Amino acid sequence: MKLPTVLVVDDEPTNLSLLRSILADAYHLVFACNGRDALAAVLKHRPALVLLDVGLPDIDGYALCPRLREIDPTQAMQVIFVTAYGGAQQESAGFEAGAVDYIVKPVSAPIVRARVAAHLSLVRATALERSYRDAIEMLGHAGHYNDTDTGEHIWRMAAYAAALARAAGWDAERCARLKLAAAMHDMGKLGIPQAILRKPGPLDDAEWVIMRTHPKIGYDILSRSEAPVFKLAAEVSLRHHEKWDGSGYPDGLRGEEIPQSARIVALADVFDALSMCRPYKPGWAVDDIIGHLKAGAGSHFDPWLAQLFVELMPQLLAIKEQFHDVETVA
Repeated sequence: MKLPTVLVVDDEPTNLSLLRSILADAYHLVFACNGRDALAAVLKHRPALVLLDVGLPDIDGYALCPRLREIDPTQAMQVIFVTAYGGAQQESAGFEAGAVDYIVKPVSAPIVRARVAAHLSLVRATALERSYRDAIEMLGHAGHYNDTDTGEHIWRMAAYAAALARAAGWDAERCARLKLAAAMHDMGKLGIPQAILRKPGPLDDAEWVIMRTHPKIGYDILSRSEAPVFKLAAEVSLRHHEKWDGSGYPDGLRGEEIPQSARIVALADVFDALSMCRPYKPGWAVDDIIGHLKAGAGSHFDPWLAQLFVELMPQLLAIKEQFHDVETVA
């Protein structure tokens, strides 16, 4: 198994030798005696962790730390100061520079081992989280691969959903999870023929029968995972075309039988679809969209959420401005 790489930066050979004796059996160690060599080592070796002294001959560690993190190709590297400069002011300066820990010399071998191991576990968790989010983003794009919706539609709609969830009283963690789950709401469109998804005109009855299978296809794909975000995404995928009055699909659920997550995404999805310019239609004016949402409250949409969504309109339009699609709202 490949050992994690740790860069040790110190201008005193005795300190380098001591840290080697403490860590060499568990990590691949790289050494640098000054700031210039440390910067080069980060680019060449991509360490997961840097043990950094403050008193270097060419630059002090407080100034070097943000530069090391800035050039880190992985954007996940962590820095621990290992220095003789103790005291609250020095430690504070270290954390302000971007370090995750501060160890004062003379060092204790068990403490060094424990702190290095703890912070490397966080590096691995960060890398896993990034891979997890990348996978979710790719799945979101995959769900719209064969239709005319853009990637910005997916994430803009997801941002609307998160804003509405927050206003509805969801906590920050659930809102963040819904934002990721909402991006996968149309995963089932992978199972719908391209000719139907890209048809410029209205679908006929037979085509609608096929189109209405996409919520269950998405659910079948996403429900294979026990991860909370995918369980939520499966719920949203299956239920976002249900309607408050029971006239939706696939199962004709009504009212609060429909999970609130799906009721939220339904509003966000319709709002974004109406406001987008398409090759075959202009986007609706804001007042017309608001009128449509109000008219659909109690039939298509949860009436309380619809009213809340309308009240959020200034915030939603600000979210829209953060994206750079060609679509504009009049």
